[in-house]
Amino acid sequence: MRVLSGIQPTGNLHLGNYLGAIRNWVRMQDEMDADSQCFFFLADMHSITVHEGREQRIRNVRDMAAALVAAGIDPDRSVLFNQARVPAHAELCWLLNGTARIGWLNRMTQFKDKAGKDREGASVGLFVYPVLQAADILIYNATHVPVGEDQKQHLELCRDIATKFNTDFGVDLFTLPAPIIPKESARIMSLRDGTAKMSKSDPSDMSRINLTDDDDAIMAKVKKAKSDQELLPETAEGLTGRPEASNLVGILATLTGRTTDAVCAEFAGKGFGAFKPALGEVLVETLRPIRQRFLELRTEDAALDAILDKGAAKAAAAAEPTLRAAYDAMGLMR
Repeated sequence: MRVLSGIQPTGNLHLGNYLGAIRNWVRMQDEMDADSQCFFFLADMHSITVHEGREQRIRNVRDMAAALVAAGIDPDRSVLFNQARVPAHAELCWLLNGTARIGWLNRMTQFKDKAGKDREGASVGLFVYPVLQAADILIYNATHVPVGEDQKQHLELCRDIATKFNTDFGVDLFTLPAPIIPKESARIMSLRDGTAKMSKSDPSDMSRINLTDDDDAIMAKVKKAKSDQELLPETAEGLTGRPEASNLVGILATLTGRTTDAVCAEFAGKGFGAFKPALGEVLVETLRPIRQRFLELRTEDAALDAILDKGAAKAAAAAEPTLRAAYDAMGLMR
């Protein structure tokens, strides 16, 4: 079993990143047997679809590496690296551009969402973004990829590209990756709008819990989080049509490893004046050690670069046989 997942290094991590993805990465890492391996990468080559200054991009990569290690990713047990240190990602992406079809990419809903009405003004990189994602996965012949709802379509495209390449060139080169739907996944919504995902791009810092927020900031954001005037129901079914209430209950359930029904049962008949302090305390206790470790690590640039270099060397060695075989299958002398 070879698991692969990546995250864009575009600013501070927030609670949604941690509960929605990173905590599950740590679980997968810890549950791997001796014959399996996890590859976790910082998608800095994907990040170039958004303009960013050189120094800021470097800082973001190091900060993200520090945050992942602080959250529990162990560079000795998992392969942790950034894309740019492994050129095989970009090389295979270009080879796969000959296999991927414009019609397939035109159907990608994420491009339509991100490009908005200014489709003609969007970068080519944003359009072929899913092909680079396919290369990220196929270069390591990953068997499994953790996916959320917004990435299922891209994994299907990856499988289509792999199948067409294998068929076109008469090889059995690329493994068709299977999705991993984490047992305990969470879709964390904005603290200001229960119908929108928690996002680092939201202009309001009060909409999210950053992993760098101190204890007081976390408590203040939870207390000011949008809720409603109704009392909490006895079961999760009673949260229907109450997006903000559902979000806050879901966060506490995820943090404590309980069902939303169990959380509702504990607070049934109480208002958010009683619920929010309890949620805030759990958040503070959960995030404090991660924040403290992150603040220590982020000042150690040389150590962070050494971690990424070490991971990149492992990743490059794992990628080389597949890249060499892809060139050979296409009749390209390398």
